Parts: sequence; C-alpha cells; structure tokens
Amino acid sequence: MQILLIHGLARTSLSLLNLEQSLKQLGHSTEQFSYFAFAETFDTIANRLAQRLQRLGQQGPYAVVAHSLGGLLTRAALGQGEIGLPHHVIMLGTPNQPPRLARLAWQLPPFRWFTGQCGLNLTSPAFYAQLPPLANPYTIVAGTGGPRGSLSPFGHEVNDGIVALSETAIISPEEVLQVPAWHTFMMNHPQVWKIVKECLKRA
Repeated sequence: MQILLIHGLARTSLSLLNLEQSLKQLGHSTEQFSYFAFAETFDTIANRLAQRLQRLGQQGPYAVVAHSLGGLLTRAALGQGEIGLPHHVIMLGTPNQPPRLARLAWQLPPFRWFTGQCGLNLTSPAFYAQLPPLANPYTIVAGTGGPRGSLSPFGHEVNDGIVALSETAIISPEEVLQVPAWHTFMMNHPQVWKIVKECLKRA
C-alpha cells in the first residue's frame, strides 16, 4: 500500500525516516509530505496536501501516518473537495483539541515567528470548531511519557510532554491508544511502530 507520512510542527521529514524505512521493509511504498510553518500559512499547506491526497487517491489504496500538526493538516485537507479517502489515518500525538501549552508558547515572540498561522491556530477554539471530522477509519496514538505533578503544566494529567492525553481525542469518549513515549520522538518508539503496522494490516 502507498503510505504518506507527514511530520509535525517544527520538525522535518528527517524525523520520520526511521519509521519510513521500517514500513518499506514490510513492502509498503512510502513518500513524505514536507512543509515549513514559518514560510507558509496553515491554509496554504493544507491546500498543497489536499492536492497530494487527491493524486494518491487516484493512484489506488493509500494510508496516512501523521505526527502532531500533521494530523490537523490531514483533517483540513481531506475536508476539501472530491478526494479519495485513505483506507486509514494514523495520528501520532495530534492535538485534536486546543493544547494548553500552545496558548502559553504563543506569548513568546520566537514561537510566533517560527510557527506563524499554524501556531496561532493551535490556540484557537474557533479553528478547532471548523475542522472537519474524519470520514474514514482512523487511529489516535497518544504518548504518556511526559512529566506529572505539582510542577508540571499538566498537573497530574497524563501527557506526552507537549500534548495531554485528553487533548488528542477528536470526539469524547473515544478510544486512544497509549504508549510510554515523549511527543517529539514518539514516531521512533517500538510500540508506535507495532501499532502503525497493525493498523496498516487492517487497512
């Protein structure tokens, strides 16, 4: 099956190379979608992604593996026009609800400059309200390796260091698969690889 991998905010395609290589070894055909949040608006990126997904849908069965913001871009892109739906979308640490850390980070000028509209959208309930749900099968994977306690911005809530467990679900209640991983590197965790491969077997 053709697999499209999409990296997260402030990351590059290099972050998904190990996972991509693992999928290739299983016989999947893979490609990556890249973007630069400081140089493009969220809408521009989502439009480019919609075009890529449209081409993939015309070529045959495909699936999407998206880390963090990549999952939100996927939701936005799939909501545009006539696009052949992927057999499965796997979201790794995607904040499907407004993440509290984004609101804190937006107060810092470097974060604003580096993330642009993408970063601003993460702070906006209005942005999340207009995001379309996924009409195809999907799996949400959340990390649980983040700090908890009185000094943590998450308190005692389960989190991956960037996104809380409760912030990953699209609807409530919803099944979210949990792995003992940190947000930034969860795509390299063995349990994540296992989940991705199992999802693709069912696709």
